[in-house]
Amino acid sequence: MKSADVLADAFERVSESVHSAVDGIDAPTLLARVDSDSNTIAWLIWHLTRVQDDHVADLLDADQIWISAGWVDRFRLPFAPEDTGYGHSSDDVAAVAVSSPELLLGYFDEVHDRTAHFLRGLSDDELDRVVDENWDPPVTLGVRLVSVIADDLQHVGQAAILRGVLERSSR
Repeated sequence: MKSADVLADAFERVSESVHSAVDGIDAPTLLARVDSDSNTIAWLIWHLTRVQDDHVADLLDADQIWISAGWVDRFRLPFAPEDTGYGHSSDDVAAVAVSSPELLLGYFDEVHDRTAHFLRGLSDDELDRVVDENWDPPVTLGVRLVSVIADDLQHVGQAAILRGVLERSSR
């Protein structure tokens, strides 16, 4: 098995987990918060997708799907187009008032498809290419992809737990 195949499998697991966390959810649950400073499922899924889109676009030296495919206009969020959610305040989290799981999944699926396409053409040797020299040691392509996977899995896990808590508390 090639390293790119392992990475592709990990990103596919992210996709399955995102769909599991969001499919069939209602708008109140998507936007609910367990307290005034917690994240919402909508924010968590939007953020993990924005980070993946941003990082993979950078690796491809391409535009972010968020901007080039018009998702920024469909979401109508009060942030700069380049905003990925990093460092968002509680008010910023509340501003991600996405009440449609289809909107979140549409954007996520398009980003996931580009990531999967990118990985299909990747050789093991390419994973050693340095993509960010702002760190010590410099970040390679392989390390950047693992970082995105780790971030995505952390946030989708939070979304899944939050969904379970919110659905059980409404019984």
